[in-house]
Amino acid sequence: MWSEFTGFRLVNGSTACEGRVDVQVLGTWGSLCASRWDVLDAHVLCRHLDCGFAESIPRGGPFGRGTGPVWRDSFHCDGTEAHLGQCPVTALGASPCSHENNAAVICSAGSASLRLVSGGSRCDGRVEIFQHGTWGRVLDDQWDMQEASVVCRQLRCGEAETAYNPPKPQRGTGPVGLRGVRCAGHEANLTLCNTSLPESMLAAGIAEDVGVVCWGSRQIRLVNGPGRCTGRVEIYYQGSWGTICDDSWDLLDATVVCHQLGCGGAVKAVGSAQFGEGSGQIWLDAVNCSGAEAALWDCPAGSWGQHDCGHKEDAGVVCSG
Repeated sequence: MWSEFTGFRLVNGSTACEGRVDVQVLGTWGSLCASRWDVLDAHVLCRHLDCGFAESIPRGGPFGRGTGPVWRDSFHCDGTEAHLGQCPVTALGASPCSHENNAAVICSAGSASLRLVSGGSRCDGRVEIFQHGTWGRVLDDQWDMQEASVVCRQLRCGEAETAYNPPKPQRGTGPVGLRGVRCAGHEANLTLCNTSLPESMLAAGIAEDVGVVCWGSRQIRLVNGPGRCTGRVEIYYQGSWGTICDDSWDLLDATVVCHQLGCGGAVKAVGSAQFGEGSGQIWLDAVNCSGAEAALWDCPAGSWGQHDCGHKEDAGVVCSG
């Protein structure tokens, strides 16, 4: 009976290795009833999808309702099969089964958590991976934007801006969770990349701690004012806080800052370091907002870090909030 199955996939998960089980029967996709779905069946599906093994089979429809038929066919896998098509099956067709009772699985490759530490936000810093109940360092000798892109996407932090090796003071000291990884850049999860590199390949370079800066790490704040909604404008970019030059700084630019911070409208755009001189980078110059942008970095401006200003020209705002 198994030949009627022409495809298997997991849908609606946060990675490619977890989700509702969808089965294609004679060209039609539908979900699978969970009443006879067990962990041995799930193990086989995870292996077939290159997702490791089954960690859990959550009940109650956590990955949403399917839209097609709900197949009642039950698999009788012993856990050693290469794919579900090799398991004995009892074919019951699309008989009644509620969508809330859809089969689902979380595979081991889909549950490896990542975090970024020693950064200024949850979206930048040194990479750590959670495996076997403990957080471990990620080491690599050729860490680049392909790997960084996968990390940023997995953490839902937008696009990758930078891949780097942290300086000595920021390096980890704990156990190593992953040594050597090569990604194509499109993977949904770092553990779906090639993590079984030969020792000879790793020995050629020095594997070091790795870090990323993702687009989602960008932040904005007002400092040196009487409250949260008035002060010198500072942006967190590429791992450090910097200021804005007051060239062409006006009320439309200030409006975007105030809205972005939830501080109401703009009362005043100020320049000449009225709220004191900042330090570090001057990130943006010649900002020219329309007033409708969602964030200051969405406005036309010079390139990041390119300016002809000094901190005596740091821009500020007074918001109504």
